[in-house]
Amino acid sequence: MFKTVLLTIDLNAPASWKLALPQAIELVRASKGKLHIMSVVPDMGTPLVEGFFPEDFEVRAVAAASEALNTLVSAEVPDDVDVKQHLAFGKIHKKVLKVIDEINCDLVIMASPKPDRVREFLVGSNADRIVRRSPVSVLVVRA
Repeated sequence: MFKTVLLTIDLNAPASWKLALPQAIELVRASKGKLHIMSVVPDMGTPLVEGFFPEDFEVRAVAAASEALNTLVSAEVPDDVDVKQHLAFGKIHKKVLKVIDEINCDLVIMASPKPDRVREFLVGSNADRIVRRSPVSVLVVRA
């Protein structure tokens, strides 16, 4: 079974965890494993874009995300589930792949909306990047 499960979520999109979180909880309960919940605050991508944000943007964004993650975990994860939170700032797929290695993850669970070819062509899909590069199995829950 899966002893170490990583659930990736977007704190600004409840659809990213509404269906995936219950499945992650069910899996870790069945295997008596540990649930890791991760969210990534995306960086701006380029120094040019960064210049339009206040200097303390990263600090404030991470603090707000940390509070939101704490609130979500407290409200949605039952007390009998062993859970650890992870929060990062940067490129989403790179940060998730790093944590997969760090925690010796057995399974990644993530939600992804129905594919949209135009959006994927223009900006790509983090779920797609993670699925293609992950060293472990990935369960994609359609949101």
